[in-house]
Amino acid sequence: MSPASNIHELKDTFGRIHNYLRISLIEKCNLRCKYCMPADGIPLSPKASLMNAEEILEFARIFVGLGVNKIRLTGGEPLLRKDIYDILEGLSKLPVDLSLTTNGLLIDRHVDNFLKLGVKNINFSLDTLREDRFFDITRRTGFAKTMDNFRLLHDQGFNLKINTVLVKGTNEDELVDLVNLTKDFNVSVRFIEFMPFDGNSWDRSKMVSEKEVLGQLGSYFGTERISSLPNEENFTARKFKIVGYLGDFGIISSVTNPFCGTCNRIRLTANGRIKNCLFSNKETDLLTAMRTGEDVEKLILESILKKKAVRAGMDSMEKLSDPALHSDNRSMIAIGG
Repeated sequence: MSPASNIHELKDTFGRIHNYLRISLIEKCNLRCKYCMPADGIPLSPKASLMNAEEILEFARIFVGLGVNKIRLTGGEPLLRKDIYDILEGLSKLPVDLSLTTNGLLIDRHVDNFLKLGVKNINFSLDTLREDRFFDITRRTGFAKTMDNFRLLHDQGFNLKINTVLVKGTNEDELVDLVNLTKDFNVSVRFIEFMPFDGNSWDRSKMVSEKEVLGQLGSYFGTERISSLPNEENFTARKFKIVGYLGDFGIISSVTNPFCGTCNRIRLTANGRIKNCLFSNKETDLLTAMRTGEDVEKLILESILKKKAVRAGMDSMEKLSDPALHSDNRSMIAIGG
């Protein structure tokens, strides 16, 4: 039986089936968020070693043949790709749920194309509702434009998720304000624990845990007003709702309460390397293999079979807290969120 003939081929040794591919389109970004990019930036891959549009689409077709039915485009900032429309148009012809993660600054230029191509699921990065703090976190201006584009997506009926990375001493005092977005906006606000990557100065003391989030929100809203929602299949966020609010909120606790047991995700970096786990420093160069005529499917299957049970083998807080382990990985911007 050939790999493409079995839609459940992407199964690891723990029985997890991987049907969700995240493709990073670009290593560049128009923001410089501290938790994502080192202050001095990162060495960018030479253009010749990045996937072109045709290669991205060919990889997508291969993964779909192996059972992938959900594709998310990430970056950097994916909307910086000049050929983003061609990529979206090609992917929209595949039998997949197509979505995109963006910081929102360029959204107004692309909304009509999203609607034309049926791209309705948008993850929108927003770490603060304060203009001065936006500049401090992102090292760039653009807060007003970001908020305008958030409202534009909402008013156009997009399925909108707000991604907020919590860093202690930076923005945890905005938990209530961010949850209050869900009172009048039918959106899902997702609080993400600060995770360790190369160059982001992570340490355990900067984390805001799931327990702390619920504690602070419970103190303000009252625990009786916080309703727990059922977990989605292959969930990342444990979801909750303030009774009477239009939207909901969730907590992505990759550090303190990981969801590895139901993980169905694969990542393809902008330079065409497969990562079977966000935390893993092990990568397989699929792009060179494709260009030299090697068996790409075989390499994909081998990578999935090497996936560890929990966070690339960092199965304890002690291991995760060891810089020798967690810093031996790309910066988040070079992985694709």
